[in-house]
Amino acid sequence: MRALITGITGQDGSYLAELLLEKGYEVFGMVRRASTESFERINHIKDKITLVQGDLLDQLSLISIIEDCKPDEVYNLAAQSFVPTSWTQPVLTGEFDAIGVTKMLEAIRLVNKKIKFYQASSSEMFGKVQEVPQKESTPLYPRSPYGVAKVYGHWITINYKESYGIHASSGILFNHESPRRGLEFVTRKITDGVAQIKLGLAKNLALGNLDSKRDWGFAGDYVQAMWLMLQQDEPDNFVIATGETHSVEDFVRTAFSYVDLDFKEFVTIDPRFVRPAEVDLLLGDPSYAKEKLGWETSVTFKQLVQMMVDADMKRLSK
Repeated sequence: MRALITGITGQDGSYLAELLLEKGYEVFGMVRRASTESFERINHIKDKITLVQGDLLDQLSLISIIEDCKPDEVYNLAAQSFVPTSWTQPVLTGEFDAIGVTKMLEAIRLVNKKIKFYQASSSEMFGKVQEVPQKESTPLYPRSPYGVAKVYGHWITINYKESYGIHASSGILFNHESPRRGLEFVTRKITDGVAQIKLGLAKNLALGNLDSKRDWGFAGDYVQAMWLMLQQDEPDNFVIATGETHSVEDFVRTAFSYVDLDFKEFVTIDPRFVRPAEVDLLLGDPSYAKEKLGWETSVTFKQLVQMMVDADMKRLSK
């Protein structure tokens, strides 16, 4: 089996590449020609995968890659994925996260409609939630340019499935974290901050809204669900979540207490980190994925936080 992963240098892309290599796949990873290329997350498997240059905004490069790599499966994980950036770069976010999906689907339609396609949808599409918990049928109400763009990507995937018979599935993934999470994301900002404070490298940690609630899982578990979706006879959409919600404050408290510190002595609130429109509560119902895919999480919230703190302590201790 041959698979093409866009966004292979990201958190999810690196875990998915590892999984597919374990399953005997030939793995191709699409990377952009960038002035500063970062392969940190895939350095340990770089000699086992084939990197190809392309860009979601360049239709011809996508067609060429599909023709050259001849993948059986395409996992579209590339995106402008940081919600706060979508407020400062809303047009770019729309180009990558909405139009980019269309261009990849067009490439598949033109080259080989038998290719199975996975689209990385997001719980941010639920935004101002219309019901709790959120499931596949919950109405979408995005609250950021990122969420809006992801709704477009989600629906264009359904449209190509229904219009052209492409095996196209969307995973509506709730927040998923790991030691490979980017430092700009709040969870990694917290665990990195905790490690810095514990090691005497920093005195405090500035955060935004501590009341926001999220459904946090381990990224390594979530890429399993992506693969399982493309092994089904029929394409479908699946909510991938833990079914538990925790506030940002819960995450902070768990991380600080793990290294025997009281977060109240170190955390400050900075209005700069509060979103223009907040998503207050995300809680996914993964029962359909459990029933249809046989998928389940293996890492608890507490284990996830501790895993990330351990990794940052180890990294900064060096």
